[in-house]
Amino acid sequence: MTQRWRWWAAFVAVALLVTGGYGIVVKARGDSPKPRAAAPRAIAVVTAPATARDVGVYLTGLGSVTPLNTVAIHSRVDGQLMSVRFQEGQVVRAGDLLAEIDPRPFEAQLTQFEGQLARDRALLDNARVDLTRYQTLVADDAVPKQQLDTQESLVRQYEGAVKNDQGLIDSVKVQLAYCPITSPIAGRVGLRAVDPGNIVHAADAAGIVVITQLQPITAIFTIPEDSIPAVLDRLAHGVPLPTDAYDREQRHKLASGSLLTIDNQVDPTTGTVRLKAVFPNTDNRLFPSQFVNVRLRLDVKHGATVIPAAAVQRTTRGSFVYVVTRDQTVAARTVTPGVADGDDVVIDAGLQTGERVVVDGADRLRDGAMVTERVEGSGPGGGTS
Repeated sequence: MTQRWRWWAAFVAVALLVTGGYGIVVKARGDSPKPRAAAPRAIAVVTAPATARDVGVYLTGLGSVTPLNTVAIHSRVDGQLMSVRFQEGQVVRAGDLLAEIDPRPFEAQLTQFEGQLARDRALLDNARVDLTRYQTLVADDAVPKQQLDTQESLVRQYEGAVKNDQGLIDSVKVQLAYCPITSPIAGRVGLRAVDPGNIVHAADAAGIVVITQLQPITAIFTIPEDSIPAVLDRLAHGVPLPTDAYDREQRHKLASGSLLTIDNQVDPTTGTVRLKAVFPNTDNRLFPSQFVNVRLRLDVKHGATVIPAAAVQRTTRGSFVYVVTRDQTVAARTVTPGVADGDDVVIDAGLQTGERVVVDGADRLRDGAMVTERVEGSGPGGGTS
């Protein structure tokens, strides 16, 4: 009996120890503080302020440079090319001597025709003296009337011969004037097609050289037919339309000029119309047949609200931007984009000047997200938070 109580007492003691330890553990867990929820982390973004400035409204078209005048220099007479007075690639003025044709054959013909003219004039003078004599004799009935008529016909023949001789002389003088070949326009000389010493002909297809006018020069480009009314309206009111020519990549401006005219019909295959702009080209940066992008300024928007184009987010429901608020959170704002100006875009509605918009990092944002911003163009540590 005593042994049974001893076992029972040991069992109770162990149970009390286990129960007390569990209570202590539960109490310790209950008294320990619960972990606090982590604060939302701010997202780093790049921002830029909306600014107000004048922005041009442009039409852009693809085109090529076209000279106002291109002249292929041909010889107008047949003969030997005695000398060439130009260098390939030289810039010449109107009237400059380019080449010379051997004039000696024409000078010999001129001498021949002048001698023939002197002979026919002498015959004409003698025939006129005889005609006067016959008129007197016929008045006195000394000779028949038929002889007088014959003499009058002979005088007219000699008059015709003299006129023919004079025509031959004038023709040879013209050919002599064509022996020195001069430039009809001012421009740049191309590559020579014939060398001195060769016989050239007026019918030669290649000619001697080609001269292209470079100053001023034009560019022909196309715009959509929907833009024709706006262009015609400004041309009708005499408003000058400035144009700029850019290179193939539209990075470098080559020249500035103005619109010259618009074509009189639309190309039905492309739905475009051709325009011609003229450029002074004083620095010769435009070259014939060169490919250019031409920007035609139709209008200027004064005081327009402008932001970087990268800030505009586009969805199927429209365009919006993320605007940074005073508490450093962002708000999605629906906007109406207008004309583009390089890397910027005009906002017609939905944004005020001075508001800051997210330019970089918008793909990680949602409406109401907290941000730390760095102003576009500042260094890594030059932002606000």
